[in-house]
Parts: sequence; structure tokens; C-alpha cells
Amino acid sequence: MARELWYSGTNKRRLPPVKAVAQKRKSGFQISYVTITYRSVLLWILVAVLLVCLGVYFAFPDTANRLIGSGQAGFGKVLAKMGLAGSNNGSEAGPQQAHFTNIDGVVRVKKASTNTWIQADYSVALERNDVIQTSPEGIAKVVFTDGTNYTVKPDSLIVIQENSLNASQQTEVTVQVTTGRVDLATSNISPGSKSQVTVAGTTASFAPDTSAQVGNDPRSGVSDILAKKGSVQVNRGGESVKLTDGEKATIPAEGEIVKSKVILPPILINPATPQISLAPGEKGVTFSWSQVENVRGYHVSLAHNQFFSVNSVVFDKTVTSDQIVLAVPEGVYFWKVSSIGEDGKESADSPINRFILAPKGTSSLSIALEVGDFVQHGHRIEVRGKTEPGARVMVNGEEAIMGADGTFRHMTNTLPAGENMITVTAQNTKGGYNNVSRPVTIQ
Repeated sequence: MARELWYSGTNKRRLPPVKAVAQKRKSGFQISYVTITYRSVLLWILVAVLLVCLGVYFAFPDTANRLIGSGQAGFGKVLAKMGLAGSNNGSEAGPQQAHFTNIDGVVRVKKASTNTWIQADYSVALERNDVIQTSPEGIAKVVFTDGTNYTVKPDSLIVIQENSLNASQQTEVTVQVTTGRVDLATSNISPGSKSQVTVAGTTASFAPDTSAQVGNDPRSGVSDILAKKGSVQVNRGGESVKLTDGEKATIPAEGEIVKSKVILPPILINPATPQISLAPGEKGVTFSWSQVENVRGYHVSLAHNQFFSVNSVVFDKTVTSDQIVLAVPEGVYFWKVSSIGEDGKESADSPINRFILAPKGTSSLSIALEVGDFVQHGHRIEVRGKTEPGARVMVNGEEAIMGADGTFRHMTNTLPAGENMITVTAQNTKGGYNNVSRPVTIQ
């Protein structure tokens, strides 16, 4: 069969007919091709990696969580450097360091890395498994990453078992009280964080904004935990005891934990400022404190040093009122008060207050005080400056670290988000006084 074809153009003409030729079937080996795109290859690879990751996660959840946390932290750093993510004011995840904020008397540190004893110094960074020892006339204050501060009392030994931060900015602090006594106070620690003390096989977990005292006497085999304010969860083996304000757990070497209600020390009121001078007609310094219910008296102690050693004690008596007036010469003093219950048992000591009794008429003298720019470290502020040599500097009521030339530095406790006021106060033994206050905003 033939078909006629026409060429369509300017001059139409008939094309020669074309014969339809039957197509012959070719025999032989044939190869088929399937086209696969790069996108499909990558998709299958991603699916395979995802399946492997899911298998690892369910088989080894702890390891997977650590790897995920490390990856998130590293990725966040890369983004921050590229300017693609906001800066994080928190500290870097991992082991953290604690620092001394007060050292008085003989205090030693045994570093875990060297296993040798060294003299405690403000420049010594305290790390995991480091040991702190105070002499019978030694005392130290240590502040951790979560803002918890520990006052290590004389003749005590503690071990820093844990001090770390995870990628979610949750802290974990654990301190072992081997012997002696510590006072501690937690700050507003974040949800999921842990602040713990271990003593004689017992673990005490402290809630935010809690103050407590922990003691251990290996000779008698008895340890105790006192909740002054807040909440403490005490666990030993299958035992679990919760403590709140004024409750104490006595932990014997053998037998059950005994929970009891105890009287608390009073709150010191006056002297209210770190420096005072007597007005005309005043017979002495007025000391006052809050009343405590169901007590028959108060044990008041005044001394020239915070150890209240025999040679430094100026006044040490039991009184029945909540106020006394003492005629004392000019100088530096430390004082504390404890409550005495109707059964004759004495409470723990109140926090120790310090003040200077300056000569009359010199309180208006101003001393040099230079405060540098604040440096923010997450929710903490580093304060540096200079005053006259021998002066004492307080930052928001906390003692600053002083140099021989009058330079000082201080790291604040953890501050809440929003605007905070930082007040730096300098004073000398002659009554000279100066202060600087500046606002700082924590994002």
C-alpha cells in the first residue's frame, strides 16, 4: 500500500509515494536500562542512616543521648560563629570548676590530678575529686557553678564528687562530707538540676533556695542533716525522709534514720551595716535579733575572729532577751547567736556577721574606690576594681578577693534574669567608706 504525501509550502507539489515496509522482528540479546537520579540515591542513604541511628538509640540510649548532646552543643557553636544563631550566655557543657570566695586560717587542697596537698588559694580552681581540708582554726567558703555555696567549718574534710553541666544547661553538684560540718545554701537552680551531699552512705538532695547544715562524726558513727529553710530529700538504701524548715535527720551507723523537729537560730538584725560608729550619748553597741518561739534564752558570742578562739572572745553568755548593749572598744568584730530550747538543747549557730566599730566622726570619710567594667559569665558577673591597700571590699554583701596592692575581684552568685543591682562597698579600719552601685541586665 502506498500513501501520497504533499509538501505544504509556497509551491505545493506532490511528493513521491512512500511505501510502507513491514518491520522485521529482530532476534538476539537485548539490554534494558533504568535511570536512577542522584536525589534517589541520597534519599536511600539517608533512610539507611536513620534506621541505623534508631537501632543504636534503642540499644544504647545513654550513649546516644551523650552523643546527641555533644552534637547539639558543637552545632550551636558553629552556628554562633557564623552569626546564624543567638549567643548563649550559659557555660560550656562538661566538667565545671568551683572557686574559693573566702579563706581564713589554715586550709589545704589535695588535687585529684596530682594527689598532693597544697595550700588553699583564691586562684586554685576546684575540680572533680579534689579534697578540701580545714584545720581546727580554718574556714573556707566555696561557690559552685549552680550558685550553691558551701561554708566548710573548722576541722572538716570534704570531697567534690561531681560538678558538671550538660548541653541543656542543667547542673549536677555532689559533695561528700567525710568529717566535720558544712553549711550550704542553694540558689534558684534550674529544673532538672541536682544539688546533693553524700554522708555516711546517705544522699541528701536539696531543692532550690534551700539552706541546710550537714555534719559527720566518724568517731561516734552518727551524722545529721538539718533543713534550716526549704526542702531536703534524704535517702539511704530503702529509707526516704523529707525535711522542711526546722527538721533534722539523725543518721546512726546502724538503725533507722530518726526525724525530729528542732529549734532554729534567730535572724541577726543589728548591727545592720558593715561599719558603725557610736552617736553621742550611746553607751555601747546595740545587738538585736529576731525572736524564736518556745525558747528560754539565747547564746550570744562576740569575738575578734570568726573562729571564736578562746583568746579572741569578747563576750560569750546566755541572755533571755532579744537585744543587748555591749560597751566594746573600736575594732573589727564577729558575732553569732543560737537559740536555747525549753529542754536546754541548743540550736545550730546563726550565720556569722562581721562589722567594724569605727571612731566617732570618721564615718563620713571617703576612701578611693575604682570599679572596672562588669564582665558577664552567663548568669554571673565578674567584678574587678581597686581601692586602698588593707581595705575590705564587699560585693552585694559577699567578701571580694583582695590583693596586697588594693586590687580586688569577685564573681557573683547566679543572678536571675532581668535587671539586677550590683553594689560594691569598700571600707578601712579607720572608718573610711565608699560604695558604687550599677545596674546590670541578665538576658
